Amino acid sequence: MKANPLHWSFRAQFGLGLACCLALLGYALYAQHQMFLDPCPLCIFQRLAFVGMGLAFLAGLLHGPGARGRRVYAVLVLLPALAGVAVAARHLWLQSLPPDQVPACGPGLQYMLDAFPLSKALTMVFSGSGECANADWYFLGLSMPAWTLVWYVALAGLAVWAGFRRHRPGVA
Repeated sequence: MKANPLHWSFRAQFGLGLACCLALLGYALYAQHQMFLDPCPLCIFQRLAFVGMGLAFLAGLLHGPGARGRRVYAVLVLLPALAGVAVAARHLWLQSLPPDQVPACGPGLQYMLDAFPLSKALTMVFSGSGECANADWYFLGLSMPAWTLVWYVALAGLAVWAGFRRHRPGVA
């Protein structure tokens, strides 16, 4: 296999995307259960975006489609990635607010889903709360939502590259 992932086959690139999604979700669980960083509602939605991307990467990896199918799988990865970008951007915006402008902490996600219709619960989640404004984890000066934003863009770029580039005959 070539060293440059941009020259790998579609299946190898989608395998790399799947591995990245699994590693990111694994780290999120590690941060939650070993570092005791409880996820806020926006963090949970960001995880769901990685799950959606991972499932699309897995489907493309297992299927190994032709040219048209590769484009379809790239779009299937791109959709949850765009949703993840939107959630991460909202999360970063909440973290950037001055303390006096941060919304009050709301109920937990499970309570909102149990007590309210889904549309109302989603509206409450995206209005944000004080717990979403907390930045308890940093790496190289970026908070976790900033890193998820970087990963959404990178993995979406990988999927679009894999799906829309011209493939040489005989290379899947």
